[in-house]
Amino acid sequence: MTEEKEQRHKKRMQQRKQIVDAGVARAQEDKGVFIVLSGDGKGKSSSGFGTVLRALGHGYKVAVVQFIKGTWECGERNMLENMPDVDFHVMGTGFTWETQDDEKDKLAAQKVWQEAKSAFNNPDIHLVLLDEMTYALNYKWLDKDEVLETIANRPEAQSVIITGRGAKKYLQDACDTYSEIKAVKHAFQAGIKAQKGIEW
Repeated sequence: MTEEKEQRHKKRMQQRKQIVDAGVARAQEDKGVFIVLSGDGKGKSSSGFGTVLRALGHGYKVAVVQFIKGTWECGERNMLENMPDVDFHVMGTGFTWETQDDEKDKLAAQKVWQEAKSAFNNPDIHLVLLDEMTYALNYKWLDKDEVLETIANRPEAQSVIITGRGAKKYLQDACDTYSEIKAVKHAFQAGIKAQKGIEW
């Protein structure tokens, strides 16, 4: 790299640092955050569980509540279910297209939601992951107003993550951070079966 290029690079990085430092200086409020991870691409639950591991790595307690999934082996559950700082709860009926029983799924969702509410009442729990909860809301198994009120009234330092496709605008409006994962290409579309340790 020539000296001129080095100087241009240094100037750009100095400008970037000023922007970043100014942003850090503005962000002084210290409280838990509400995150929604949606979109039709792969990686929403993976991101949520990655944050669970991050919290555990700092010595925090976490709660995981899984909607939709639950009748088949899950790598995350295998790893986390018996850890001392993890409360892990599963709806247990499996995918709705497998059960084809709306009332059974609704009852199961409402039952596991009670476990989530217990976590939201526990200030010792640093993070609550509501995996695939968008389905439970979109199918109207849960009352959205109750869910939003419960999240809003959680302990101040507690964070919550909701994952799942089709997050409605009210979730986007209520949360602090909203990300959509876009589907561009997926191996399944090319006829490659779901891989253990990758998809589940």
